[in-house]
Order: sequence, then structure tokens, then C-alpha cells
Amino acid sequence: MRIGRVEAWWVRIPIEKSRQHRSDFGRIATFDAAILRIETADGIVGWGEGKNAAGSAGSYGALVHMLNHEIGPQLIGRDPRDIAVIWEMLYNGVRHESAALTGHSMPQLARRGLTTAAISAVDIALWDIFGKLLGEPVWRLLGGRKRDRLPAYASGGWASAETIGAQLRSYIDEGGFKAVKMRVGAMDGAPNISAARVQAAREALGPDIEIMVDAHGTYTVAEAKRFAHLVADCDLAWFEEPVIADDKPGMAELRASTSIPIATGESEATRFAFRDLAVLKAADIFQPDPAFCGGISEAVRIATLASAFNLRFAPHLWAGAPCFHAGLHVCAAAASSFVIEYSLGANPMIHDLIEETIDLKEGMIAIPDRPGLGFTISESFLEAHIVKP
Repeated sequence: MRIGRVEAWWVRIPIEKSRQHRSDFGRIATFDAAILRIETADGIVGWGEGKNAAGSAGSYGALVHMLNHEIGPQLIGRDPRDIAVIWEMLYNGVRHESAALTGHSMPQLARRGLTTAAISAVDIALWDIFGKLLGEPVWRLLGGRKRDRLPAYASGGWASAETIGAQLRSYIDEGGFKAVKMRVGAMDGAPNISAARVQAAREALGPDIEIMVDAHGTYTVAEAKRFAHLVADCDLAWFEEPVIADDKPGMAELRASTSIPIATGESEATRFAFRDLAVLKAADIFQPDPAFCGGISEAVRIATLASAFNLRFAPHLWAGAPCFHAGLHVCAAAASSFVIEYSLGANPMIHDLIEETIDLKEGMIAIPDRPGLGFTISESFLEAHIVKP
């Protein structure tokens, strides 16, 4: 059992104009990702995904080059079942043998960003291969699933105060969701404008629907405190990425000043960053993105870390099919998980890139039973949307 071929592509899928939205990332007109295919010498194929850009758009040329020309050659001839060993080899670089022998990490200098995004794509694909090899879904290899369906929240919410209630209500009517997430922050300007939108949403939805808000890290600590004060009576389920990820002390200061749970982590990579969040008491909910934090392996470690600190785990899954399904399997097995993010913006990277349909009923998503990650890539669709170098 050896890896025989590694190939990555920058996949860019246009979003029809009527379904485009505008936020602090600007107008999102395409959905982009690095999609990775790893094939064993005897023909088992695993699919992975790496992310390094804002929102669902961005440039993936450098990440794809790294996967094809730097990471890929290191994998040829390796046993794909050595998932943890390969993770540490790629993370520690030229010192990986010393790190393995001494029992502690000695990461290469470029241990974040593109490097971890590339590791993420590889790791997801290797778990997919391992499951297919054994004929088992990945969640079983992670220790089993706690439920065959998990609750999901509808993720979207860009409309003005006048129409935000109707937009969020349309999500509830479409999928039977009991929880919705809306965007706030720099896209609105002053905190009071975002607060007015949140207040309008609460008035429209009533007290029984959970509302989360996501500022994409665009507030200062002072602005985030002001916003939290203005929406204190809206009973928010969480306040996501209130300030930039690099200001963990500021995040902790905000958390200490409000009763609204603080959620963060989609911009963080590896368990080490989440350890710092936990020690600083900066977050209530960890939100790693499997395509950026280090893959399935690292997401499992982060979920365990959350459990150890009596925190909760709700990964960032505004992503393509490999990342989304990776999150499903981790959440199915993780003691600290409690909800799944489900994009209600245009997301062709989930719905059109694969042959299956996400099984969503009454706000609950089914955890796949099929071997590996449980999806089939539409290779003709993929090939039609590859960005040519």
C-alpha cells in the first residue's frame, strides 16, 4: 500500500449574479479552493481540500504549486495509512526525524499559512483513502459517531435591517433550521448599524430561534464591546470572530466583559493556537477549519482540547465538499461538538462538485455511512472549472 500519484488543482466556480452577496470581503463572484487528489499504487483515491484565502474566493496558485511540486514528491512511495507520521513529517520539515525521536515538535519556520493549508489537504485525503481501504466511514476510524444526524445552523445573513428578518426566515423555511447566523462588523460601518440589524432579526424570528453573529474579525476591542452592549438583550448564541485572530488578549478582554459566548478559530492553524486561546480564556467555542487548521487529524486534537477545557467545538465549514465532509466526520466523533455550519449562500463547491446530495431534514444533517468521507467527486465538473496555469 503506497502512494503513487498526487495532483492538486486551483478550482474556481462562478456564482450566478443573482446569488452573489457582498460583505467585508467585497462581492463574492466565485467559489475557489485547492482540491487535492491522492491515488495509491493500487488505485484507491482520496480527496482533500486546502484553503488560504478570505471567504470563498481568492488566489490558490501558490498553494497548488506547493502541493504539486514541494509536498507531493515527499508523499510518493509512502504508506497512506501513516497519517500521523506524515502529518508530523510535513510539519517539522527537515527536522522531522529528530522531532520523532525526541518526542516534541521542531516545526519548520513556515509552520503556518500555506504550509498548514497544504498539510490539511493531504491529511483529509489520507483519511479518505484509509476509510475506503477498510470499507468504513471515517467517523468509525475516529471512534464512532454519537448520532446519525447532527443539528445544523443556516449560515448567511447579509441583508439590511429592513429585510434581514425575511432573509433569515427564508433559511428556516427552506431547511427547518432552529439556528441561523448573520454577518455583522465592517460591512455595516458603525457598531450601532450592525446592532440594529441584529435587533431586527430577533424581533422577526422571535425568542425560539438561535441567532449567531459573525464579525469576521473586523472590530476593534472597543467596537466589539460596544456592539455586545447594544445587543445584550438579543440573547445571542455566540459572537464569532469579534476581533482579529492575532489579538488573543483582546479577545479574552472582550469575553470577560460580556455574557455572549465568544466563538473563534477559523483563522487559526494547529492545536498550539487553540491551546493559547484556551489558556488565555479567550473563547467559549472553537471553530477550526479542517482545510486550514491541519486537516482531520488536527481538528480531532482541537476538539479534544476543547473538551479538556470544558469548551465546545463547532468547526468552520463554509467550504468545499472535502472540507465539509471532513467536518461532519470529526463532529460525529467529537465529544465537544454540538452543531454543524451549513452555508445558505451560493456554494457550488459542495453542491455541484460532488454527485451526492447533502441529506438535510428539519435542520438536521445526516452523517454519511459510505466508506471514507462518503462523497464522489464529479470529475467532469472539476475538470471544467480548473484554473489553468
